[in-house]
Amino acid sequence: MITSDFLKDNNILKHYRIIRKWACKTNKIKEPDLELLIYLDALDLFTKQDFKEGVYSYSWDNRRWNRLLKEGWIIVWRERNRTTQKYNIYKVSVKCKLLIKRIYRIMSGEEDIPETISSSDIFKKRSYTDKVLSVSISQLNKDKKR
Repeated sequence: MITSDFLKDNNILKHYRIIRKWACKTNKIKEPDLELLIYLDALDLFTKQDFKEGVYSYSWDNRRWNRLLKEGWIIVWRERNRTTQKYNIYKVSVKCKLLIKRIYRIMSGEEDIPETISSSDIFKKRSYTDKVLSVSISQLNKDKKR
């Protein structure tokens, strides 16, 4: 069983903000959307009603559902047939699952964030935010006790 002391001792959330910002910028997804996808991934299969209940703690975005479906973050697992299945059942896509697993690997120190220009626009350092984030990512990668 994982305890709060284990999580604290292993600094699980130490670099969460930097990793989240990198993941969102690299995958062109909004931060609340990513956190909602992490929640939905934990549910495994969900309905649109489950999605609506999960959205309560996030800022209002009327287009979120359609955007996540259109961009391939959520897929239909089972279509409704209007007789025995009254509604669609959804799940997060393989693309989403791979991103979430990668975030966990980076948080645990199993993997580093790539620091090449080809891997992310962040390292082109076009804006001040990108410059600061690229320095933070370099520091994160050097921290082997994450």
